[in-house]
Amino acid sequence: MSRIGMRHLVIPEGVTVEVNGNEVTVKGPKGSLGLTLVKNITVQVEDGVVQVLRSNDELKTKAMHGTTNANLKNLIEGVTHGFRKELEIIGVGYRFNVRGKTLVINAGYSHPVELTIPEGLTVSQTSNTEITVEGIDKVKVGEFAANIRKVRGPEPYKGKGIRYKDEYVPRKEGKKAA
Repeated sequence: MSRIGMRHLVIPEGVTVEVNGNEVTVKGPKGSLGLTLVKNITVQVEDGVVQVLRSNDELKTKAMHGTTNANLKNLIEGVTHGFRKELEIIGVGYRFNVRGKTLVINAGYSHPVELTIPEGLTVSQTSNTEITVEGIDKVKVGEFAANIRKVRGPEPYKGKGIRYKDEYVPRKEGKKAA
């Protein structure tokens, strides 16, 4: 039995969860998000509690039972608190620059890398070397932060590159002198 799938989700004050067929809509103070349910999965909303139910014990249905519950929890958390990822860039001459809806990254290449900030996300610049990606959709925030990190991932010898603020990068020892 899926423990995460059987978890009851309490709806916070100011949040509404509506179920229309196989569409679930969550509205809160920060915005509105939706989720399309797979077949054999249903959602019940009663007395301020959301419960995810499955109709059979097939492998795919059991797998999607917990996933749907976790996704609904992320939607509820997103419309109430939102999600954020903090990134930092380390290296001589490496920097971030936010220009309107474009993020410009100087990461040691011969040209600056420009990324368009997706709708629904805000990127704020703490300093030249630190940025914060914020939004209500956990998937969008994580995906955009991963795309930023992918421009120049941290390398293990000098530690240069783009990394998450709390990320640990294992360091390697360089070549020995002869």
